[in-house]
This record gives sequence, structure tokens and C-alpha cells, in this order.
Amino acid sequence: MALALAPAACTGDEERAGAPAPRTPEQVVREWSRQLNRGDDLAAADLFAMGARIEQSGFVLRIRTRQDAYDWNHGLPCSGSIVALDVRGNEATATFVLSDRETSPCDGPGAHVTAVFTVQAGKIVRFRQLEREAPPDGTV
Repeated sequence: MALALAPAACTGDEERAGAPAPRTPEQVVREWSRQLNRGDDLAAADLFAMGARIEQSGFVLRIRTRQDAYDWNHGLPCSGSIVALDVRGNEATATFVLSDRETSPCDGPGAHVTAVFTVQAGKIVRFRQLEREAPPDGTV
């Protein structure tokens, strides 16, 4: 099923009323990474839209509540430094080098993991982790 996303219309009244402009996909991904690395799973959860879809290693989760978003972020064993980021429209593809979190040891420290974030109105509506390719020599 394809998810059709349209940019949010802005009449300018929102800015005059003091409402912040939606963050760009790059800003959202960098903020999510920063909060996750800090161990602030609630702040990381707040970056997900209700109804967001998470696809990770064959697992699919639909975020129905803030608690769902918190639980998923809290359950991630690794933090990661962004080493590459490519933005095209409302999608940001980020590659991370994994490391331990303050709350848990990482199950793959030093590994590179890539995820595609789809962002709408400053919120993550889809997180899709790409499968890692095994090195040609078969080592992990």
C-alpha cells in the first residue's frame, strides 16, 4: 500500500499566531537521533505521528499511541551517529554507525545501519530500516 503524502498548506496565519513552522525531514531525523542518543525516549517518541508505520527486520508496528512510540524507542538497544544523510522531498535516508546506549549495550557496535524516514508536517510517518548487506567475505 502506497502512502500518499501532500505538503501541508501554510497560509501564513500560523506563523503570525506564533505556531512554529513544521521541521524539515533533515531536522526531524537529526533531532530523533540526538534524543535517542541522549536516552530521552519520550522526546524521541514525540517525533512520531499517530498512525506512523515502523518497518524493521521483518517486524511491522503501527504507532497508535504515544506509549507505542515510547516503547519502540525505549526498546532500541543502540544509539547511532549519523554518517550520511540524503533528503529527497519528504524522505530522508540516514546511515548510522551504531554504539552502546546509556541504558543498554548495543547488539552490533560499529555496524552501519540505514533507515528511510518519511516526514510529514514535522513528524515521522514511516520509519523503514533497510536490510544490511553482508560483506563479500561473509564476515559480519
